Amino acid sequence: MVASPDNNVADGRTEEQKAIDEWLPITSSRNAKWWYSAFHNVTAMVGAGVLGLPYAMSELGWGPGVTVMVVSWVITLYTLWQMVEMHEMVPGKRFDRYHELGQHVFGNKLGLWIVVPQQLVVEVGLDIVYMVTGGKSFQKIHDLVCKDNCKDIKLTYYIMIFASVHFVLSHLPNFNAISGVSLVAAIMSLSYCTIAWGASIDKGVQPDVEYEYRAENAGEGVFNFFSGLGEVAFAYAGHNVVLEIQATIPSTPEKPSKGPMWKGVLVAYIIVALCYFPVAIIGYWIFGNSVSDNILISLEKPTWLIVLANAFVVIHIIGSYQLYAIPVFDMLETYLIKKLRFKPTWYLRFITRNLYVAFTMFVGIIFPFFGGLLGFFGGFAFAPTTYFLPCIMWLSIYKPKRWGLSWTTNWICIIVGVMLTVLAPIGGLRTIIMQAKDYKFFS
Repeated sequence: MVASPDNNVADGRTEEQKAIDEWLPITSSRNAKWWYSAFHNVTAMVGAGVLGLPYAMSELGWGPGVTVMVVSWVITLYTLWQMVEMHEMVPGKRFDRYHELGQHVFGNKLGLWIVVPQQLVVEVGLDIVYMVTGGKSFQKIHDLVCKDNCKDIKLTYYIMIFASVHFVLSHLPNFNAISGVSLVAAIMSLSYCTIAWGASIDKGVQPDVEYEYRAENAGEGVFNFFSGLGEVAFAYAGHNVVLEIQATIPSTPEKPSKGPMWKGVLVAYIIVALCYFPVAIIGYWIFGNSVSDNILISLEKPTWLIVLANAFVVIHIIGSYQLYAIPVFDMLETYLIKKLRFKPTWYLRFITRNLYVAFTMFVGIIFPFFGGLLGFFGGFAFAPTTYFLPCIMWLSIYKPKRWGLSWTTNWICIIVGVMLTVLAPIGGLRTIIMQAKDYKFFS
C-alpha cells in the first residue's frame, strides 16, 4: 500500500485511531522543512555535555582525549545516518519512534523491552541533568552580578526557578510547536560555545597549568578515565530523538523524508564539530587539570561576557529540555490513551506533563552532581542507544556480507559501544559517591 502525503502511513486505521495519532505529540504534525531537522538536532546534541568536555579531556589526557572525541564524532555520525535510512525502510510505513523500529527488528514485546527503558533513561536522565545545569547557571549569574552584601541562595531554589519555565513550556503540543524555541536554543549553543573557548584564549594559559592525570594514584586514574569516556558519550545523545524529529518531515514515495532529514543532520554535525572540538581542546589547554566540570564555572572574567554565556546556556537548555521531554510525553500519553483508555483531553496532558516536570526537578534537587551524572548516564544508556543499538538493528535487517565493509564497520562500532557501556558508569558512579560524601540534601 502506498503512503499518502497527508498522514504518511499505510492506512488501515479507524477514525478514532487517526484522531488519537493527530493528538499525540510525535504524529500530530508533518510539515517540517529540512532546516527544522538541522536546528532540532543541534539543540538535541549540543547540550550540557559540551561544557563538561574540557573536564573529560583532563581525565583522559591529550592523546586518548582527542582520539575519543574524533572517534565518537565519526561513529555517531555513521549510526545517525543508519537511523535516518531505517526510518522508511519498509515501503508505505514509517517508524516514527525509536521503539517502533526496535519492535520491527526484535519483535513487538522484546523490542519494547530493549528500547523503551534505555530511551527513557536517556531522555529523563538528560532532563534531570538540564535541571541541575539550569540551576547552576542561574546561580553563577547571581554570583557574578551580585558580589557585595548579597544573600546566599541555595542551589535548590535556582533549580526550582528553572523548572518554573517548564511548567509553562511543557504544554506546547509537539515538535513543530517548539520549533521557535529550538531555533533560539541552537543559536544560543553556538554562541556560548564560542564565548567559552574565546574567553579561555583571552584568559591565556594559566601559570600553574598541569596536564598530568589529576589522579593521586593509578586506581583513581583508571576510574577517572572511565568517567571521562562517559562524559564524551553523554555529549552525543541526539540519536534518542532522531526518528521522532524525522517524523515531523512530510514523506511520499517520490520524496522520502530521509533526503531533507540527512541534509539537516549534516549541517547539525558540522555545527557540533565547531562547538565541541574548540571548547574541549582550548578549555583543557588553558586550564589543564584545574578545569571545572563545567568550563563556564572556571571562567570569571570578563564578568559581563561570562554572565551572557551563562544566560545563553539557560536559554539553550530550556529548548533542549523540551526536545527530550516531548518523546517522554508521547510515551506517557500513548500508554494512558491506548492502554488505559483515557480520553485525549487537555487536562490529561496538563496533569501528566506537570507531574513529569516536577519529578525531574525533584531528582535534580536531590542529586545535583553535574560531572558524575554526565559520566554515569553517558555510559549507562547513551552509549547503547547512540553507539551500537543502531548497528545491531542494521545487521539484523540488512544482513551485510560477513567480513565486508558494512559488517566490519558495524561490529567495530558495537565493540566500542559495549566497552563504553560497561566502563563509563563505573567511573561516573564513583564520581557521584565521592562528591556525595560532603553533600547535604537540599543545600
